[in-house]
Amino acid sequence: MDWPALRAAVAGCTACKLCSSRRNPVFGVGNEQARWMIVGEAPGEQEDRKGEPFVGPAGKLLDNMLAAIGLTRSEAPPERQVFIANVLKCRPPQNRNPQPEEIAQCEHYLKRQIELAQPRIILAMGRFAVQSLLQSQDAIGRLRGRVHRYRDIPVIVTYHPAYLLRNLPDKARSWEDLCLALDTFRQQG
Repeated sequence: MDWPALRAAVAGCTACKLCSSRRNPVFGVGNEQARWMIVGEAPGEQEDRKGEPFVGPAGKLLDNMLAAIGLTRSEAPPERQVFIANVLKCRPPQNRNPQPEEIAQCEHYLKRQIELAQPRIILAMGRFAVQSLLQSQDAIGRLRGRVHRYRDIPVIVTYHPAYLLRNLPDKARSWEDLCLALDTFRQQG
């Protein structure tokens, strides 16, 4: 599937029960050929309304985090843009955690997005993004601080912005993760 076919498949997906309660599927946003890919967990209420990942306070924090390392989801030269996607494309009711069968039904969409985008680095934000990409049940705290791989693409693990809004002391750790991601990206040449 190319990008238009993948978007259409996500828009028409009925593989799990989340399709019955969603307002909008949340495909992703940004430059589809960006060198950086941000992977989050699942849409929340505001994302479901807008059909875009990382909106509201968590989205503003993500935008500030990206700006701090010279990146944006907005219009900019391609080397400064990111593509942002979630593991799940539909919102779980009441923003509950994704269930394993929902992740299993949706995971192939994310995998295809990664194949099409061919990012040079992935920033995995939050437990379910990390577990999905790395196939690991380890806590984020155990996985942070080093470079992982998803099909030869470097993956840096960090906290989800929504978590950081509730746990302000971990913002410093997340900054370390962003610096590691930037260093890793630059080392690739």
